[in-house]
Amino acid sequence: MLSTTSFRRSALPFAAAAVALAGLLSACGGAEPAKPIAATSSATPAPAAVAAPQAGQAPAVAKTQGWLKIYDGPAPAGANAVQLNVTSNPSVGQYVSDGSGRSLYRFDKDTANPSASNCAGQCAVTWPPLTVARGQSIYVSGVDPQRVGFIERADGACQVTVGGWPVYYFGKDKNAGDLLGQGVGGTWFAVAPSGGKAVAS
Repeated sequence: MLSTTSFRRSALPFAAAAVALAGLLSACGGAEPAKPIAATSSATPAPAAVAAPQAGQAPAVAKTQGWLKIYDGPAPAGANAVQLNVTSNPSVGQYVSDGSGRSLYRFDKDTANPSASNCAGQCAVTWPPLTVARGQSIYVSGVDPQRVGFIERADGACQVTVGGWPVYYFGKDKNAGDLLGQGVGGTWFAVAPSGGKAVAS
């Protein structure tokens, strides 16, 4: 007959494994998914250097980070995905935008190595983070997929990173191509495809 003490000892490793698995499964699981985007919604066409998939052929997975798949190329129409594109502007040069052409920014008070966000509370209201949720993928056009990933924020949401830098929207940008957040406070800059600050040369 199995004693109560023996049962507790044998059950302990299983309980610990279950807790660890639950933690892995819940990582970034509560993030609100972004709305599906259409592959043709970018503000500017993808640079010629990025090979578009042939008709009927989906872009290839270029990187995997945990559950997240990152594809090199435009998202298929109707995909539940986050799209990153490269956009050009004479005042800042090339910078990263989302699939709707909205500008993305980086914050100098964040860190890229290790990737960490220092924008929470009211800061995250003014500068909403670009997030990705389980069940979504990221598609990139003109951005090196190896430079794209995510971090888990304190609220459990998964925030997209470029070159290790967490990326954000600016609440006052209302239209595709708006860059009203450029240089705000001397710490906010449109994010370049490398993850650096987008500034005209």
